[in-house]
Amino acid sequence: MSKKVLIIEDDKFLRDLLGKKLSSLGFDTVLAVDGEEGLEKIKTEKPDIVLLDLILPGINGFEVLEQAKKDPSVNEIPIIILSNLGQSEDIEKGLGLGAKDFLVKAHFTPQEIVKKLQVFLS
Repeated sequence: MSKKVLIIEDDKFLRDLLGKKLSSLGFDTVLAVDGEEGLEKIKTEKPDIVLLDLILPGINGFEVLEQAKKDPSVNEIPIIILSNLGQSEDIEKGLGLGAKDFLVKAHFTPQEIVKKLQVFLS
């Protein structure tokens, strides 16, 4: 059975790029363009893992993470932050709220992001 990955990312180019890359590797990908939609899809789709951007329209990624971790029906789903924010306080805040990892977009290729996902899904 293929693993379901939810990508919460407002950048259409990156969202489509990651979505296509993951789909081509056999992942079931679900996409969300903002925090509200992302939170809703975490609850309705119950993905195996979430890739979460922090800078989102509406509620931001930190809020999505915080709300997901407070919800007993979805709080076990691993969430990996994928963001342009790379300050140590952002990283500490994200990990402190329950993210499994924090990837700075500029430091990872789509292939490396996929490898990170596979580590958490295996």
